Amino acid sequence: MTGRKRSGSETADDNKKKPRVQSLEAPFSFETERLKNFVRIGREEALAGTATRPVRVYCDGIYDMFHAGHARQLKQAKEAFPNVYLMVGVVSDEVTHKFKGRTVMADTERYEAVRHCKYADEVVQNAPWIIDDDFLDKNQIDFVAHDDEPYTVGSAEDAYGFVKEKRMFLATQRTPGISTSDIIKRIIKNYDVYVRRNLRRGYKRSELNVGPIHATRIKLTDFADETKASLTDLLDVPTERVKEFLRKWYTPISERVLNAISPPQTPPIEDSDDEVADLPGAPENNISTEIE
Repeated sequence: MTGRKRSGSETADDNKKKPRVQSLEAPFSFETERLKNFVRIGREEALAGTATRPVRVYCDGIYDMFHAGHARQLKQAKEAFPNVYLMVGVVSDEVTHKFKGRTVMADTERYEAVRHCKYADEVVQNAPWIIDDDFLDKNQIDFVAHDDEPYTVGSAEDAYGFVKEKRMFLATQRTPGISTSDIIKRIIKNYDVYVRRNLRRGYKRSELNVGPIHATRIKLTDFADETKASLTDLLDVPTERVKEFLRKWYTPISERVLNAISPPQTPPIEDSDDEVADLPGAPENNISTEIE
């Protein structure tokens, strides 16, 4: 039997208290069986970990472009009690487009993204925009996890108000700095950068909904940036190498230029008997020769 070894400080009881993490993709609701004789677990019993079954916690959302903020929300819900069965409701395209607007991913893609998160134990497809008592009873939900901001829907000041009154509400915390809207904002802000990136990767402009003039402008900008980068690399010579070059070549070259402009004068020839004698037409010296 294989498995992760326990550390010296980890006991069997400690291991039982840890939330069970889904190792395979979570099933959809229609693939699961409901509990028999369902009795809702209270908060005290859930916190104590004395319940005879896992606590069924439900959280919902759109989960468009599933990101770390979504995963952390599910993690908080999964770890709210010692033993949690986490049900995640994902709203359909039809309902989302009606109440909030268009999504980047289709609902089928969003269902798959959530079911492959290790914290999810079950995925509720086509989840309602507003939950009610009938939904809680039908899905045998003990607690509902969501961030604590009031959601005004129609005449209701807080769509989760009735859940809070029943003490079935679990408040989760949003992850600052990341949201689907924030990711979309980044893409729009750097629109040309991402279009240029995809054109470079072989996408056709028609696939990116880009007109011919705009595509040409982006390609020209891309070419200009690459040329600028190449010139920068060429001119980006370390200072010491420049100094060494000047020391090696500047002095000899400057001397050659000065010599060419103003050559040094020829030194004067000193008159001497030997030198005069060597000159053509010079008179012969009277040399006496002894003849034996």
